[in-house]
Amino acid sequence: MAVQTGLGEPRGPWFVSPELDPDGRARREAEAAARDGAARRWRGRLLTAFAVIVLSTVSGATAGGWVASRGGAPGETAASAAPVPAELVTAAERTVPGVVSVLAGGAGTGGAGTGGGATGSGFAIDDQQHIITNDHILAKGGGGSVTVELPDGRRYTAEVVGREPSSDLAVLRVPPSAGLSPLPLAKPGTTRVGEPVLAVGSPLGLAGTVTAGIVSAVDRQVRLGQNRHTAVQTDASINPGNSGGPLVNARGEVVGVNTAIATIDGNGSIGIGFAIPIEQVQQTADTIIGKGG
Repeated sequence: MAVQTGLGEPRGPWFVSPELDPDGRARREAEAAARDGAARRWRGRLLTAFAVIVLSTVSGATAGGWVASRGGAPGETAASAAPVPAELVTAAERTVPGVVSVLAGGAGTGGAGTGGGATGSGFAIDDQQHIITNDHILAKGGGGSVTVELPDGRRYTAEVVGREPSSDLAVLRVPPSAGLSPLPLAKPGTTRVGEPVLAVGSPLGLAGTVTAGIVSAVDRQVRLGQNRHTAVQTDASINPGNSGGPLVNARGEVVGVNTAIATIDGNGSIGIGFAIPIEQVQQTADTIIGKGG
């Protein structure tokens, strides 16, 4: 029976290099095997193709007549099907510049690092260059130094302003020269089930990654580590390394901080992710910044 587990490691073992196919063989070897198999199957496919041509001719003529009777040309409906919502494109363009990669302890850009290092994401919350991220990233970094990498590749050693393990949130700060654009925050209580959202961050070290989904549930009671949380549930793809990054709505407003994924047998995202609600994030950030400056 499959076993549900919680948050994955900052870099999961299920990541496969683009040069390998899923079973680990070199892609060229897999392609050669595929060509051999195709040569043995061509005769059967040829017969099938004749049948498809006949069927397509009849059905195409019928469909073309129906579309023409409605004042449109054949192909127009297919070409315009499921367009990417313009508001999500705009939201992504506005969000990515304010999202950073967080490297804690011995972590580096090429891997999980040494000495218990960890990687994750974060985002600017104000014009004072304060950055929100997850506390568990810093905890896995073993209390070592924290580096923030900007979208343009610049790196800064970050000051840890404060941490609150119970809410799994932490606040960092980088020098004013970083020039990060703060992300707008959604108003408390405005997140709705079914609304489209984007998860932005650095899953598996791939900075600036944007995935889309919807809000699957709000006020979801979940256990994260040793603490219970009220979370926003989403089916936007969240993977190790997304932790600490923003979940934003179609207006580009942050509705939560991506924190955890449900997994089965540790095999990565299964479409059930959790974010700390913006109400909790704002309250905790204000408290930490108020104490730490």
